[in-house]
Amino acid sequence: MSDTTTHLGLPYIHAAQAQKHVTHNEALRLLDGLVQLSALDRTRTSPPASPADGDRHLVASGATGLWAGWDLNIAFRADGAWIRLPPRPGWLVWVEAEGLLLVWTGLGWSSALPTTLQNLTRLGLGSTADAANPFSARLNAALWAAKTIAEGGTGDLFLKLNKETAGDDLGLVLQTGFVTKALIGLFGSDRFRLAVSADGNTFLDGLIVENATGIVDQPRLPRFKAWTNYDNYVGVGSWTKIGLNNTDYNDQGAFDAATNRFVALVSGTYLFGATLLYKVNASTSARMSGRLVLNGTTEIRGSLGEISATHVSLATALWLQTMVSLTAGDTVELQGYFRVADGYVAADQTCFWGCKVG
Repeated sequence: MSDTTTHLGLPYIHAAQAQKHVTHNEALRLLDGLVQLSALDRTRTSPPASPADGDRHLVASGATGLWAGWDLNIAFRADGAWIRLPPRPGWLVWVEAEGLLLVWTGLGWSSALPTTLQNLTRLGLGSTADAANPFSARLNAALWAAKTIAEGGTGDLFLKLNKETAGDDLGLVLQTGFVTKALIGLFGSDRFRLAVSADGNTFLDGLIVENATGIVDQPRLPRFKAWTNYDNYVGVGSWTKIGLNNTDYNDQGAFDAATNRFVALVSGTYLFGATLLYKVNASTSARMSGRLVLNGTTEIRGSLGEISATHVSLATALWLQTMVSLTAGDTVELQGYFRVADGYVAADQTCFWGCKVG
């Protein structure tokens, strides 16, 4: 019969043994050191200078002095002496200095946390996962870092999302107060789409990229092309705003037909152009000028043009084009001017167009 228990090595009390309390107390002392095993640290190779009873250390490799030969064992201070506790497979120890739980494998101490998790049905990180969200995390930062070549990786990092068919949805849903404000991904097709919403119900496409061609579309970009279906009379020596009462397109309602001017919905850089087609009144010798005007008063640099000499009615045209930086609410209008003789800017081909480019 063995003198000690199989797993913890606690001493047995034998029949007719004298001073049974000594053996009993020795077993209690060992239990006190082994049960709920927690070591102060695992970096020491020799005892500390002023240990306290109950202190436990996981001895580092290369132990010396009183701990010589105790490498990777538990050193337990009890009743003023050090007791060696050799680990056995499956023993767990909490390393207080590192907040780390270790397990003895029979060959060394390893992290008690699993290195592989497979086929989990739910995972909650600081949160409770449910059927609708099998993975749920509540945190303030997350990091994905590529495994380096030195670590056996490639240095690259890819995050892959996959949907079953082109008609399914795949993307990122960005929310404020759990109300969706933006969508980024492939929704209902394989086109890349970025859409935004004010209420989480109605979504506006800000960007679409055709996956077959790579062509980019900005469906909500402010842009317009306005034209007149009547001849605008322009007298001599006075700048006159051209009336444009029709639009070929007017995305976002950027052109106000009631005031015959473009109104910037957002700040940015805009490209504008115009065509003025000459129509004679009494003389073809008129000098026709055109310009674009900011907020009704300021001529936009680079937009002024003039045609002189004898014109061909309904054939002579003046083209204007320029870029300008606008602030939301700024207006741009087309104006015409005649010197020498009056005339008209003709219907149908006289037009004014523009769009936001940056």
